[in-house]
Amino acid sequence: MSRSLSSLALVPLLLPATGLAQRPPKVGPAHGTVIVVGGGAMGPEVYQAFIAAAGGPDALIVDVPTADGGATYAQDYSGARAWRTAGAHNVVVLHTTDRKIADSDSFPAILAKAGGVWFDGGRQFHLVDAYAGTKTEQAFHDLLARGGVAGGSSAGATILGDFLVRGAPSNDNMIMDDPRYEKGFAFLRGVAIDQHVVARSRLADLADSIMPRHPELVGMSEDEGTAWVVRGDTAQIIGRNKAFVYGGIATDAGKPFLTLHPGDRYNLGSRTVIRRAIDGSPLKESFVDGLFAKYVDGKLGGATVLVARGGEVLVNKSYGVPDQPKYLPTTTEPLFPIGEIGTAFSALCAQFPSVPAGRGNGAGSAAADSTGQARGGRGGRPVSPLENCVTRRISTPIGMHRTAAGAGDSIRSDVDELYRLSLGLEHPTTFSRDSTHPLDYTAGWVASKCGETTCYGAYGTASGKRAAFVRVPDRQVSVIVLTNDDAVDAKAIAGRIIERLLSN
Repeated sequence: MSRSLSSLALVPLLLPATGLAQRPPKVGPAHGTVIVVGGGAMGPEVYQAFIAAAGGPDALIVDVPTADGGATYAQDYSGARAWRTAGAHNVVVLHTTDRKIADSDSFPAILAKAGGVWFDGGRQFHLVDAYAGTKTEQAFHDLLARGGVAGGSSAGATILGDFLVRGAPSNDNMIMDDPRYEKGFAFLRGVAIDQHVVARSRLADLADSIMPRHPELVGMSEDEGTAWVVRGDTAQIIGRNKAFVYGGIATDAGKPFLTLHPGDRYNLGSRTVIRRAIDGSPLKESFVDGLFAKYVDGKLGGATVLVARGGEVLVNKSYGVPDQPKYLPTTTEPLFPIGEIGTAFSALCAQFPSVPAGRGNGAGSAAADSTGQARGGRGGRPVSPLENCVTRRISTPIGMHRTAAGAGDSIRSDVDELYRLSLGLEHPTTFSRDSTHPLDYTAGWVASKCGETTCYGAYGTASGKRAAFVRVPDRQVSVIVLTNDDAVDAKAIAGRIIERLLSN
């Protein structure tokens, strides 16, 4: 097995951008690390990045659940348990809603011993009401100044910025700007941060409401399970999907933002790309473009492709797919029928002891009756066990929202969500924490030789047409091709990409 995903993700970030090491940062911390996560399910790469930045598994991590809005939180609060499960040995929950307590000397004293502080999700105004301007807020900054890490997800991500987005003291989180709550903790200066942007179709919000009135700001956003890891002005993207920057020197064609992928590095001070993940790899974007040239005009229904290695996304493109509403990525929508790739889902579901009854959390989900047959699907039709399993047992741990099995157990998905599945399959405890009965993550996949290693493939048809999903686990490589073309040899396309990618 090659080096871990988390270690590969962090290596480039340890090296300062050429010529910038001695310059005081404009945006990020002079010392320490800021980790900004877009909400939703986090993968081990994010947990490990934070734990490493805090000083390792034995470092003290302070978990702040205040944004969630509760009156009290026990030390075994679910947020703290998640850090312990991820390998942190010393986690303390810190919470108050009383500003007098937050402004005391004793309450924030624990932070003087901590290597990291983590802000959980909820509503960011709760954090402002409890801590803004108090000795506790100053202790957060002191922790970062001595080289620690400050991080958060969802509302806990937005509070890390300077201008507070969605800070209104209400349950309406579509209010982008409230004059009473415009100031975050400013661990990142001159920055406005949004989150859940792909999962909740929010990509237009910063561009439409905040950036026109505050063009001096850098707008940062990220999808669920995706993180900006910032040291000084150098930011690296890690995680499961995309990040976006508004107000930079360059933008995507026809978009008010620039899209970044895991492995990309960006300078927040100069507002320019430092390095793309594909740079220096044996794969060239022009080579991949050539494989999909006939789809550009859209006459064959379009195609999408994602290529990743070692937790870095080298290629994530669509061909012949029209622009989607609200700037939604054309690799995310529309969904493609994945055909016999669904066998991999069926094989995974077959290993679960049962699909629990109860409400699901996605399209077509429903409660299951005593026989395991789900009830009450769309239009009142029964929902099959596979539909229920895909929606609740597979999608939830990895943060898929759009993938769903429909009538006849046909599954539709996109390359972005299938990459989440690929990352989940790299880690044995993603879908089952029972180490005595580990799941077989090769079941439902066709094994073949790729050079000196083994590939596991699943295809739209038995002959490899239409769609391909190929994994090379011991090289942490994923190649996903989805098309609407029944004639295309997707297996051959994926094979050519893998051959090129494994050539070094």
